[in-house]
Amino acid sequence: MAPAEHTEQARTPGERIELTYCVVNTSQRDLLLRGLDAIARERERLPFAAEVLVLDNGSRDGSAQAAHEHPAVDETIALPQRRGKALNDSDLLRRARGRYALLLNEDSELKDGATLALWQALQERPRTACAGARLLRPDGSGLASAWRFPTPLTALAGALFLHRLVTVQSSGPRTRYVDWCQSAALLVRSDAAREVDYLDPDFFVYSDEVDFARRLRDAGWHSVYVPAAAAVHHEQLSSDTVPQRRIVELARNRDLYMRKHHSPAAARAVRWLTASSYAVRALAALLLPGRPARRYWRHVTATLHPERGEGLREAAAEYNAGA
Repeated sequence: MAPAEHTEQARTPGERIELTYCVVNTSQRDLLLRGLDAIARERERLPFAAEVLVLDNGSRDGSAQAAHEHPAVDETIALPQRRGKALNDSDLLRRARGRYALLLNEDSELKDGATLALWQALQERPRTACAGARLLRPDGSGLASAWRFPTPLTALAGALFLHRLVTVQSSGPRTRYVDWCQSAALLVRSDAAREVDYLDPDFFVYSDEVDFARRLRDAGWHSVYVPAAAAVHHEQLSSDTVPQRRIVELARNRDLYMRKHHSPAAARAVRWLTASSYAVRALAALLLPGRPARRYWRHVTATLHPERGEGLREAAAEYNAGA
């Protein structure tokens, strides 16, 4: 793999960094700049030193140069080719000088006070490794951002359409212990990440943070959901032009997680239960105007046969080949 290109701003020698903002960007220059503006506002209010690292994932839209020129950014890592999210997040976690590292997507925009709320949650809980923010849509409505670990029971809850009651844990006004939080805005204790050897690169994207939280839990660490910390998640990935490949990648990595942490029988049960919930949605969509029946059915086939089809890993390989 070709080496990354680096640009770095001047740092104060010997400066003790408490927190590192770690941003991965994939061809979303405008959203990246919006997120960096929010980081700049947050950083001004911090009572400790922080740094900002941006890893540009082989973009061709001027993102790397824009990040390098942004006054909030201390270092830009410009990859010549596109890689998976778990590998990129791990790269940033290894580079981070802070005791804490705040993982952010390029489409995540921190609201005022989010950094301090997440930092305080980990400061008060020495055996907690991850603190997840409350995620919001651009219109201000809430998004689920913390869940129970996937098991046949959670898949059964999904098949019975009880997942919001049984599986979703991002509810209530107080900080609470949860199984795992979405990594769109996730503060990580650097020592804990190092202890479990960061994120598993076998997860190209999707289920990477689930596996990370599970391995941290197995090592005696915990995760918390922090509703006082809010971030707007613009969800650019949900509106792109390759939804079929995202469906394949989602199913592929969900199955990888189950096979890694559960028995083959449990993995098969989750396949069938999850596919049945999508099948019901597909049938209902046939009767309701404007519903994506074909997309739901693609979820069914990808879930039952995660080994088939081309996902985002293959899309990245094609993108790199065209460089």
